[in-house]
Amino acid sequence: MANCDDDSDPVLPGSGGIPEQSDSFQTSYGAALDNVYVGQTAADLPGEFPFTRGIYPEMYRRQLWSMRQYAGYGSARDSNQRVRYLLREGQTGISIAFDLPTQIGYDSDDDAAAGEVGRVGVPISTIDDMASLLDAIPIESVSVSMTINSTAAILLAMFVVVAEERGLNPAKLRGTLQNDVLKEYVARGTMRFALDPSMRLTTDIVAWCNTWMPDFHAISVSGYHIREAGSTAVQEIGFTLAHAIAYVESLVRRGLAVDDFADRFSFFFAAHSKVFEEVAKFRAARRLWAEILRNRFDARLDRSCKLRFHTQVAGSTLAASEIDNNIVRITIQALAAVLGGTQSLHTNARDEAISLPTQEAARTALRTQQIIAYESGIADVADPLGGAPLIESLTSEIADKAHELIREIDELGGAAEAIKAGFPQAAIREAAYRTQVRLDDGRQVMVGVNRFVDKDHEPDQIVQKSATDDTCGRIKYLQEYRSRRNKDELESSLRKLRTTAGSAKNMMPAIINCVRAHATLGEICTSLESVWGRFQTDST
Repeated sequence: MANCDDDSDPVLPGSGGIPEQSDSFQTSYGAALDNVYVGQTAADLPGEFPFTRGIYPEMYRRQLWSMRQYAGYGSARDSNQRVRYLLREGQTGISIAFDLPTQIGYDSDDDAAAGEVGRVGVPISTIDDMASLLDAIPIESVSVSMTINSTAAILLAMFVVVAEERGLNPAKLRGTLQNDVLKEYVARGTMRFALDPSMRLTTDIVAWCNTWMPDFHAISVSGYHIREAGSTAVQEIGFTLAHAIAYVESLVRRGLAVDDFADRFSFFFAAHSKVFEEVAKFRAARRLWAEILRNRFDARLDRSCKLRFHTQVAGSTLAASEIDNNIVRITIQALAAVLGGTQSLHTNARDEAISLPTQEAARTALRTQQIIAYESGIADVADPLGGAPLIESLTSEIADKAHELIREIDELGGAAEAIKAGFPQAAIREAAYRTQVRLDDGRQVMVGVNRFVDKDHEPDQIVQKSATDDTCGRIKYLQEYRSRRNKDELESSLRKLRTTAGSAKNMMPAIINCVRAHATLGEICTSLESVWGRFQTDST
């Protein structure tokens, strides 16, 4: 079992390494930034339970957060080129965006995929697509994050088989799989199957990785999409931790000891522009999760209680008008994430409100992180805002309100039952409505949108130059791919998959076997659907 306290892995895999300025943590006038926590109790120190002030004593002085820019569009080859460009420019981890057909489980030539192939992410239908996406990328040394949920098991299987074909041991691979299906029913909507079999698949992945890929974060419980759907900061934390509780309970029921898998859990949050509220939110989440693991699940090891999280600045706050204003918003939100102690960060591009990021805008987004890391001095001190009366008060208030929300969900029977009852969905809709009303009547200001609007400003027309829409070429490729397979081997693997889906066995070995037999993503999903049925909007 990997130890996240180990010197070789102090934060999420693929982190930025020792800061270059680490030998001179001092002010411009030569004062050393050391011993700033002298005289405080252990619970008030970074790296000490309940980790309100950070999960490591030295935080970024020891190792910077992972600069993990989200990328994927057009084709596997296009996306590969963008990822390799970002790595050359200093990105320290890979984060892959998949298109909607891939997220829901349709091959690119399925009628349901028409018009969506490669639009908001990379299309992956086959093991060859995955190999092309990862071509010349050193996955043995760079961690790979995949934002995928309903079809997470299939994409992970493809990742594993690509590694095997390169002669790599999957047990040595590092990265993160989002694999958080509960929030799909709450806030996002890319679910393929009903909630119960989806939960089974999610926990199958975590259990399998616990044995076979111990350095891999097999789940990243996401509050980001909950916040993007319109929730408050309290709801983002409360609903996310309630979902995490449901996953832990499911794994414990399967016979796994919490201390054997909890340190492989990670989280994913949004960063908005109210800096002090966001910093307090991150601190409150760490405190709450530590207390939940220790008091509710009897976790004995400190490393099990550390909430590790990735942050993305808020796409919902970007404006299509005067897009240069978005650079300022992104910078403020990134500062909030770093001040709040994130382990990994994606900064959006200025033009994302009107198109996929251009290469220039993607570079500027990455440079924003690098300037914060190496020029601002924020990384010189762990939890630099901690101790301020406002921050401490907000942290306690958010933690208390989120705890109350978790209690309400417990009374409904837990996260899954609350979702079936529509509780979180209704709460988020109400919060989103109230925010929109404030924007509409001007009580909530958005510069360049509802106040300080330059009426003479020409609309921005930046459009990402993406791959030519080669639908016919994609269809031809898939036809040829299917024609050269061993049909007996393929049918045998899909038959075993259906049998496994109807049993209590872990699904991952059967899915990996299908990928080795060159089954497509859509064929695997169709086989599972034949056993589990398709998600219906009137029932989860």
